Amino acid sequence: MSRRRRIYEGKAKVIYEGTEPGTLVQYFKDDSSHDASGDIATITGKGVLNNRISEHLMTRLAEIGVPTHLVRRLNMREQLIREVEIIPVQVVVRNIVAGSLAKRLGMEEGTALPRSIVEYYYKSDELGGPMISEEHITAFGWAMPQELDDMLSMALRVNDFLSGLFYGVGIRLVDFQLEFGRLWQGEELRIVLADEISPDSCRLWDLETDERLDRDRARLSMSEAAEAYQEVARRLGILPQSDVVDMHGRSHAS
Repeated sequence: MSRRRRIYEGKAKVIYEGTEPGTLVQYFKDDSSHDASGDIATITGKGVLNNRISEHLMTRLAEIGVPTHLVRRLNMREQLIREVEIIPVQVVVRNIVAGSLAKRLGMEEGTALPRSIVEYYYKSDELGGPMISEEHITAFGWAMPQELDDMLSMALRVNDFLSGLFYGVGIRLVDFQLEFGRLWQGEELRIVLADEISPDSCRLWDLETDERLDRDRARLSMSEAAEAYQEVARRLGILPQSDVVDMHGRSHAS
């Protein structure tokens, strides 16, 4: 990867120029910003697991007609993705009260919502990703009204599908965030699902115990977080029951 041009580096991923026209390479890191002290830390094997989990979920969504940026997984840590113009809006779908929603409204975590709630956040690390409204999005030209309608429709469809998929493996989909991009195919412009879907971008709780199976576990310890990510992969059938992921991202029998 050192010989490829780096396009962008974020907290969890690095984007490089692609190996084919109109593509990029998405590299998944082990970095996490959620350790007990709030500092950047490492969850061993997280990038490998997120790569596999996101590939699996994006592929399943494509099978039901949700367009995504994924072309294919290249190796343990990299995906080939279509180059899209990222819309600077994160779409958050909430099914159960948790995280910032609980803090903002003074509600108890774990409270079931009467219906799924969709929120929008401006994609800006410098500003801390402030919550915004549909009026902000259209007024400032971050997305056109029809694009916003497409994003909302896809987000709710993703929620319906993933809620059922995770429920089938004993996991509750508490909430999650999505990103979307504009993809030109000839003269046609399409809104497609971008970024990733993984325990980094979802809150996943065990259906029976409410045990956290996502990045929130990193607040306890990095090793517990690694075990949580592996558990999600095992339940999805991605990681064999007897495998673990070592610090270099290789699977081997325990």
